[in-house]
Amino acid sequence: MSSADETADGVPAVPGWRHVYSGKVRDLYVPESDDGAEDGDRVLVVASDKISAYDHVLPTVIPDKGRILTQLSLWWFEQLSDVVDHHVVSTDVPEQVVDRAMVCRRLEMYPIECVARGYLTGSALAEYRQTGAMAGNPLPDGLRDGDKLPEPIFTPATKAEVGAHDENIDMTRMAEVVGAERAEELRETTLAVFARASELAERAGIVLADTKLEFGSATDGASVVLGDEVLTPDSSRFWPADEWEPGRAQPSYDKQFVRDWLASPESGWDRASQAPPPPLPGEIVERTRARYVEAYERLTGERFVV
Repeated sequence: MSSADETADGVPAVPGWRHVYSGKVRDLYVPESDDGAEDGDRVLVVASDKISAYDHVLPTVIPDKGRILTQLSLWWFEQLSDVVDHHVVSTDVPEQVVDRAMVCRRLEMYPIECVARGYLTGSALAEYRQTGAMAGNPLPDGLRDGDKLPEPIFTPATKAEVGAHDENIDMTRMAEVVGAERAEELRETTLAVFARASELAERAGIVLADTKLEFGSATDGASVVLGDEVLTPDSSRFWPADEWEPGRAQPSYDKQFVRDWLASPESGWDRASQAPPPPLPGEIVERTRARYVEAYERLTGERFVV
């Protein structure tokens, strides 16, 4: 897309819509005529090809990533429609953002990342090694990286601004933020979504290790509506079931190639310095895109067409 097709902020210019917000990898628009009247409860959510890691948006894009994440999210919203209400209204979007945008209900988002974990890895593993628990949930002794938990657990986190890191919290702290009744409703809904998604992923030969969900309340009175993206390689850890082996880092259908390369001496990047990460090599870009495509095709059973 040329600069003529972009706003002054460098995001896509979309006819009929006004850009109002950019997250790490998504842009948000409202109708140009939005004055709080007609269509004031609608937003356009556009997924870019940007990729983030270690709380940084990288200078390199992953081709087709926005399309993959959007189409996979739409598939999941449909699979989960009897479990939780979602924010998607239509996929009838302007040509400039076709296949990577959704018209959605405007939500008042809860300031909580709702995380469900079925396996011990990532920040949960680090916390477990220090405390023997995760988000106030005691765990058995002797668990290894990649071990399946006795049952899925809910581990909420505060939502951080771009460039900052989410902070894991417990249910007591979450109740202080959103209220005890809403906190419990979000916990139960998150675990219900995780249970359904785990079942569907298992059928596709994939382990859903954990996932991060975001919810909000809608102007029509719905109190818990699933928003943002859902169950994509950006928000979830997907592992090939036939390669799962506890006690080591697992192969994954996500941006692990990116994380591993940034953490390697080859990248020359010092994460502690907070300096911007370097551009990704072509090989890392290609391998990451291939994993995103494979996750989409295995989960949905559909071929990703360029």
